[in-house]
Amino acid sequence: MNSEFWPEQTQKIRGMLGIEHPIIQAPMAGGPTTPELVAAVSNAGGLGSFPGGYLSPEEIDSAIRKIRALTEKPFAVNLFAAEKIRRKKTSARVMKKLEEIAEKVGVQLPGAEEQQEFPFEKQLGVVLDNDVTAFSFTFGIPKRKHMKELRMRKVAVIGTATCVEEAVMLEQAECNAVIAQGSEAGAHRGTFASTGVIPMIGGISLVPQLVDKVGLPVICSGGIMDGRGIVAALALGASAVQMGTAFLSCTEAAVPDPWLDAILNSADTSTVLTRVYTGKYARGIKNRFVDEMSGLEDKIPAYPIQHNLTRPIRAAARAKGDPEFMSLWAGQGSPMSRRCTTGELVRLLVTESCEVLERMRSKL
Repeated sequence: MNSEFWPEQTQKIRGMLGIEHPIIQAPMAGGPTTPELVAAVSNAGGLGSFPGGYLSPEEIDSAIRKIRALTEKPFAVNLFAAEKIRRKKTSARVMKKLEEIAEKVGVQLPGAEEQQEFPFEKQLGVVLDNDVTAFSFTFGIPKRKHMKELRMRKVAVIGTATCVEEAVMLEQAECNAVIAQGSEAGAHRGTFASTGVIPMIGGISLVPQLVDKVGLPVICSGGIMDGRGIVAALALGASAVQMGTAFLSCTEAAVPDPWLDAILNSADTSTVLTRVYTGKYARGIKNRFVDEMSGLEDKIPAYPIQHNLTRPIRAAARAKGDPEFMSLWAGQGSPMSRRCTTGELVRLLVTESCEVLERMRSKL
C-alpha cells in the first residue's frame, strides 16, 4: 500500500529512520524479540527493534548479523542506559517469601551479588561497530561522550520518557526523537528522573504535553493495538507509534505457550503494575507470584537485585510451562491481541489506519 496517505507530521521521522510506515516494534527484552521478528517488521515497512540490554556484546553482535541476513531494511538496537546501582541489604521478609516460592518451583535462590552485568560501553561499542540505523535506550541517558559518538556516526538516537521532565532532559541531550511511554504500556517503566513520584501518566495525556514542550518528534507508546490507536496517537500530535504487546502474539515472537495463552485470554482488568519481579515497576498479567508478593511491595529491593533473585524462579516456571510464577508482561491493550505473522499484522495496521483516516477525512 502506498505510504503517502500518512499525515505530513510523520514525514520527518520516516525519513530519519528510512521507513515507509510510522510503526516501530518495541524492543522487548528477555527473550520474546527474535531476529526473525525484528526483520519481519522492517521488511513490512516499519522499524524492527532488537533489545540488547540483558545480552553480552558477543550475543548482540550475533543477533545483529542474523537480522542483517534476513533484511536489508533499517532496524534499531536498544540498550539500558547505565544506572547507578543501589545495593542495600534485602529484607528478611522478602527473602523468606522468595525462598518459599523457590521451594515450590524446585530451585534455589542465588546470592544477591551473583548477577551477570555487561558494561554499557562495550555493548554500545558493538552497536557502533555494526553501523545500525537507529539506537534507542531506556532507564536513563547515556554519557555525553557516548551521545557525541552516536551523533558523529549519524545514528538516529531515540530516548524514552515517562513524563515531561524526562523528555526535556532527552532533548537537551540532543536525542533525535523521544518515546512517550504511557502508563498503559507493558513491561518496565522507563522512568529515570528524580521526580519524587513514579510517573504513571496515560498516553492520551502524556503525548500532547510532550509535543508542546519539546521540539523533537514524539513516538507514542502504550496500549496501541490497531489502526484506531495509531490514528488516535497521530491526532494527539505524535509522529509515530511504538507497539510491543501487539507483536507478542505474532508467530515470529518467542513467547512460551502459557504466556501467549494468558495474553490471548486476557481481559481489560488483567494487568497490574508491580515491582515484585525485578525491583522496577512493570506491567504484566496478574498471577500467583504477584498475589503472594503483593504485601511486600514496599520491601522489594531495587533493580537489579530483585531481578537477579527472582530469575531462577521465573526460569523454572517457564521451563515447566507454569504461568503462575512467570513474568507475563503485557500492556492494557492485550485483549485486542491477534495471532498472525508479523508481516500480516503490519499490513493490517496500515490498512486499518488508512481506513480510519479516510473515514475521518470524508466527514470533514
